[in-house]
Amino acid sequence: MARQAPASRTIRCRSTFEREAREQGFTCIAGVDEVGRGALFGAVFAAAVVLDPDKPIRGLNDSKILEADERERLAAQIKARSICWAFGAADAFEIDQINIYQASRVAMRRAVDALSIRPDYLLVDALKLDLAIAQLPLIDGDARCRAIAAASILAKVQRDECLAMWHQVFPQYNLASNKGYSTPDHKRALREFGATAFHRFSFLPVRANCTQIHWSGYINEAPKAQGRAAGASA
Repeated sequence: MARQAPASRTIRCRSTFEREAREQGFTCIAGVDEVGRGALFGAVFAAAVVLDPDKPIRGLNDSKILEADERERLAAQIKARSICWAFGAADAFEIDQINIYQASRVAMRRAVDALSIRPDYLLVDALKLDLAIAQLPLIDGDARCRAIAAASILAKVQRDECLAMWHQVFPQYNLASNKGYSTPDHKRALREFGATAFHRFSFLPVRANCTQIHWSGYINEAPKAQGRAAGASA
């Protein structure tokens, strides 16, 4: 069961969970997180990171509350000082097929599988993964656990870089600025230009703002899990 953050305390990003895992005998502890669950465009990204306890990194925190330049600075340190790190993703086609919740789990599992060293313990932001590895899902894990925060930073920076490249292909959607989320300018572009093949047609804001719908099977369907995720941010 995922641990709840104490309601009476200010959430702080600590190494407590990694230390507790080592005290239990685990030696290779990976933090895992994903970004882009609420976006209307493109893949959901994930990262897995095994931090080196002998090379601490100051300033690790939830990627959502860090400025872009600070995220980029920390991402470079994470890559240089961690034991290993890796990315995973699930594209828009997979999201539309299996829903965003399951696609997020797939992306996170792929990130873990891509690590050069197999971890024996996972600290995961909120979700439990289909892996035969001991793991602890943590609510608000990216704000409470340094290993998960490191994963969130890597995933966020990687996704932002990818969206900047997609912006060169589809400048009319302003992806470099809105990062594919359901912003007014993005929805205006959907109404004017329609959706690309890389938009998430199972998300209601995509269907609601497109003048031409090519996936007619989605017109009268709004999967509850996907509808909720479309309005969230990660």
